[in-house]
Amino acid sequence: MPRRSQTLDDPQDMPPAVPRRWRPLRRAALWLWGWGRWIGLRLLALMFVLVFLFSFINPPTTWTIIQGQSEFPGRASREWVDLDEVSPHMVRAVVAAEDANFCAHWGFDMVEIRKVIASGSSRGASTITQQTAKNVFLWQGRSWPRKVMETAYTPMLEALWSKRRIVEVYLNIAEFGRGVFGVHAAAEYYFKTTPDKLTLTQSAALASILPAPRVRNPQTGSARTRSIVSGAQTIRADGRDSCLVLGR
Repeated sequence: MPRRSQTLDDPQDMPPAVPRRWRPLRRAALWLWGWGRWIGLRLLALMFVLVFLFSFINPPTTWTIIQGQSEFPGRASREWVDLDEVSPHMVRAVVAAEDANFCAHWGFDMVEIRKVIASGSSRGASTITQQTAKNVFLWQGRSWPRKVMETAYTPMLEALWSKRRIVEVYLNIAEFGRGVFGVHAAAEYYFKTTPDKLTLTQSAALASILPAPRVRNPQTGSARTRSIVSGAQTIRADGRDSCLVLGR
């Protein structure tokens, strides 16, 4: 039978005692960690539920739409349009303009992110999925809290929504000008037509204003529009639009 002295741990192996003066701070830190984890897990659960619901329920509005329509009331009537009722030219133009590798990534385009980092550029590498997460659930502007939440929402969208659903929602809530939200309003406001009748040039012109919809107007003859036309034709030819199952 071992002696009592042999059963005790070596004092050198025991963790140092917390000084008495730091114990209240330690208890406070543990309490804050516990509450932070409790709130964080429930926030993630709420985010997950919202993403799941909007996988089959069309978002009625967004903070950006509410703000934009209050600033420019009556500018253009917003109406939801199913993806099958949107010209394939419009879908390809938006993908070519905003996220050419949309069908190949899982929400974050690591190829583009590496290019931006390597070049030291300040331009973004935001994907259509990230923009949809921001536009549906969050707010505009740059801030770390918004970016963190966008980063959490993005993989949820990729997991619970199809690629077609992501593009459909994006097209219906994207801002195409001051007070002009959604592809239906954009087609009517700029070209007096419906989304299913948009030509490739008209579609590219609308897609060309997306990075800065409050300062740009669609110009069918601009260099940017011609570049998007070429990009849309390219992703159609090489099959990078395959996940969208569009009419040829």
